[in-house]
Amino acid sequence: MKKIAKYTAIAALAIGFAGCNDSFLDKAPTTTISEVTAFESYKSTQAYMWPCYAILYNTTIATSPNDHGYASVYNGDRNAGYFSNRTPGGYNAYAFQTVAPSSSGNGWDFGWIYHINIMLKGLETSSMPTAEKEHWQAVGYFFHAFWYMELINRFGDVPWIDKVLDPDTDEPYGPRTPRDEVANNILTRLKWAEEHIGNFEEQDGRNAINQACVQMALSRFTLREGTWRKYHGLNDADKYLTECVRVSKELINKYPELYTGTDGQPAAGYGELWTSPSLANVPGVILYREYKTDFLTSMFNFRERNDQAVYQLSQDMADMYLTQNGLPIANAQNTQYKGASKDIYDIFTDRDPRMYHTVTPPYSVIQGGTDKPAENPNCSWGYDTRDPKYRKFIDIMGADVTVSNPGKAGQMKRLPISNWNAGNLIKKMPNLRGDNGPCSTASGYYLWKNYNGWELSNNNSAMCDSDKPIFKVEEAILNYAEAACELGQFDQAAADISINRLRKRAGVADMEVAKIDASFDPNRDKGNNPHWSGEMPDYEVEPLLWEIRRERIVELMGEGFGFYDVRRWAKAPYFINRQEKGMWWSMDDPLYTANTNGILNTETGLKDETLREGYIYVQPSPKVEGKGWIDKYYLYCVPTEQLLLNRNLTQNPGWPTVNE
Repeated sequence: MKKIAKYTAIAALAIGFAGCNDSFLDKAPTTTISEVTAFESYKSTQAYMWPCYAILYNTTIATSPNDHGYASVYNGDRNAGYFSNRTPGGYNAYAFQTVAPSSSGNGWDFGWIYHINIMLKGLETSSMPTAEKEHWQAVGYFFHAFWYMELINRFGDVPWIDKVLDPDTDEPYGPRTPRDEVANNILTRLKWAEEHIGNFEEQDGRNAINQACVQMALSRFTLREGTWRKYHGLNDADKYLTECVRVSKELINKYPELYTGTDGQPAAGYGELWTSPSLANVPGVILYREYKTDFLTSMFNFRERNDQAVYQLSQDMADMYLTQNGLPIANAQNTQYKGASKDIYDIFTDRDPRMYHTVTPPYSVIQGGTDKPAENPNCSWGYDTRDPKYRKFIDIMGADVTVSNPGKAGQMKRLPISNWNAGNLIKKMPNLRGDNGPCSTASGYYLWKNYNGWELSNNNSAMCDSDKPIFKVEEAILNYAEAACELGQFDQAAADISINRLRKRAGVADMEVAKIDASFDPNRDKGNNPHWSGEMPDYEVEPLLWEIRRERIVELMGEGFGFYDVRRWAKAPYFINRQEKGMWWSMDDPLYTANTNGILNTETGLKDETLREGYIYVQPSPKVEGKGWIDKYYLYCVPTEQLLLNRNLTQNPGWPTVNE
């Protein structure tokens, strides 16, 4: 019984939080009558596999739309250095080396694998029709591979378990399987699932695992694995990148339309993918998490409409957004960018409209003012007439009707914004730290990707019910572009079926491949970064690849992909070690009079009380503090508890082992 107890601890950790039947933990994984009969019909097999959907939205996977952004998607981009924390002392753990070794957890969970393997074993003797058995085998392979995608991304070598283990033997105590073998097994299983999964929409519903979901997992995995291999010195990178191009292009052809939205704002379709009451039948959405009032709700919008939202963009990440003419802000030919003045209104003017749906544009209004919006003359606020720029982005984002009717469906992002109490108007944005009220920011770039004006709350519980995407074709488009570029296959035709589809929806000029040369973006990552750290060498990112990576960062900002991306690119120090700074601020600004963070001395990396203007100080410099990214972070720590339970396991480089 000792081995059974150990196996339970090792193999079933994920079941409890994931919502699967705890009875599976109470016995050894033998084939009983109930396990045999459970897979004799489509419906019973379906019921057994439904809990596995929690893998997609209720785990520590950073790209999963978990309860609210701070537990999932936002944290993934915070770890990557894309987001900054407004809270003093809210340091990036990887930049300041505060990531502690793990004694347990850390994602080293095989409970889902155990659950899925029972079903796969049951199918071997099931009397279901062949098509139904192959369908459920394909679904099982999908979930099995999807969880292994996360395991291999975190740990590299991991035990490959493709059968029900016998706890009375040494099977549960095997060594880690080499990454090459695990990766090839994931690829093989996903390709088999792609070919054999059936069309059972009538039984499963439209929002269920189907061939396109399998293809999305295949697209995501092959890009990750191919680029990881290329930039971490492993073999067979092209094998995975070639497969990524193939499957991603199939998805692009399968989903020829992108959602353009209903709200009439610039890039409305881009923004509404995260703020819509329903994603059913939305073009390009492959799988989504459906929320229902009084049944299943979230806290996404809730937190972005009060003072609990702590994440923001830093100035460096705001600078990644192009202007609407398709040029980087530092391009010598870019006459559209006015941000050289450092005025926040000029910085936002004529930028990629996806920026407006990610960061709250600037504005100022006066509560009780006399100049009312023509669309809503009975509202409680009026325009700030001291400068025409103060209402510029209010007009761009559309007429505000949410103050008088905050629950009206269809109202997405509007300015001015308000707290849950419709009368609690945020009079200006940026609402810098030091001013009173919710929705404050230290950097000036307040994150509002999930903000909308139609979801209701009592300001005390999770009541948000906008659907959230899990798989969408936009990711496949970006995967295709990057993999094709890595293979030297990205030309203007490739740009037109990928990057330029995204840009057209956003209202940004097309990418012209022939014009992207070494001078296209003077701020491109050219290697030899002064903030580089770790043992892996820095490298120059070629101009075209830099622009494709930029497009990925911008399109997927706030969706959790960042930490996966900077690690597979072997570029974590470039993004994570930069000192987080905010917008340019002057003590003489008549509008933004408060700034409790102080001004950054860019030479020393410290606050400087002698300066009257400069970039806002947000967090200390990792370099000045003698810290920075450590290369051991590229792979996670294997929990030491597991090393004690299974002496055949080995630890990843740089992390603690256990005494023999």
